[in-house]
Amino acid sequence: MKPSGYRSYESAWRVHVEPRWRAAKVSDIRYTAVQAWVAELANELSASRVITVYSVLAGVLDDAVRDRMLAVNPARGVRLPRRGRRPNVYLTPEQLHRLAQESGRYGSLVLLLGTVGLRWGEAAALRVSDVNFLRRWIVLHENAVAVGGRTHVGTLKSGRSRSVALPAFVVDELAATCAGKDRDELIWPAQNGGYLAPPTTKSWMAGAVNRCQKADKTFPRVTAHDLRHTAASLAIASGANPKVVQRMLGHASAAMTLDVYADLFDSNFTAVADKLSETVGKMWARGGDAAI
Repeated sequence: MKPSGYRSYESAWRVHVEPRWRAAKVSDIRYTAVQAWVAELANELSASRVITVYSVLAGVLDDAVRDRMLAVNPARGVRLPRRGRRPNVYLTPEQLHRLAQESGRYGSLVLLLGTVGLRWGEAAALRVSDVNFLRRWIVLHENAVAVGGRTHVGTLKSGRSRSVALPAFVVDELAATCAGKDRDELIWPAQNGGYLAPPTTKSWMAGAVNRCQKADKTFPRVTAHDLRHTAASLAIASGANPKVVQRMLGHASAAMTLDVYADLFDSNFTAVADKLSETVGKMWARGGDAAI
């Protein structure tokens, strides 16, 4: 497992599952008891956390079924709380440009995140040698994830490397950032020379957002992950299809991309309808009488 996923499941077991179920025989666990437990958790935890905690117990009982200690899993079929999805926040091109300007030496990082949609750990792990300045490509093969105060460096979330095309102006900004660095150096190192940690509420990014909001009251409160959403919105507005956006973002499937950005593709449906009105509709209007 990835370190971040392991930490989530380990804490779910230690804090919630083991204290409640460690003395229970698997053969004595009933559906109604699991449902009551989930309802109790829902009063204290977020829906996402409840689902993670429940999945640990359900997984243990799945193994009991496979070992033929149980005929069926009593946890399956339990009603779970629905995850409340936070609306995606998108910056306009003008807002992205302003945020990059206010971010100082991290301006090239903001532009990269806001146009290509890298995950934070993917950007933090980038080295000068990962950028092909002539072909305008970045090769992503490492992910630096902060877990429990430590940075774990491993493969990408998908487990596979991927290459992403870069806009020319982003390549220019990256070239300026990389000037004077060795090929194996991190592009954006932390002050101690290690991997740059995700921005916090008191970080350079928070300061840049505050300055943008002082200049423009409509400027949204954005996070580094919102820049990933911004990149998706700009790609879709430029005419990219779901498969292209999927490959750019490193999603597991185009279906996942459509699910996360359904609101953006919905707006495309209106554009498609308008385009059909201009083409097929005009032809129909000219030949409508003949067709009848």
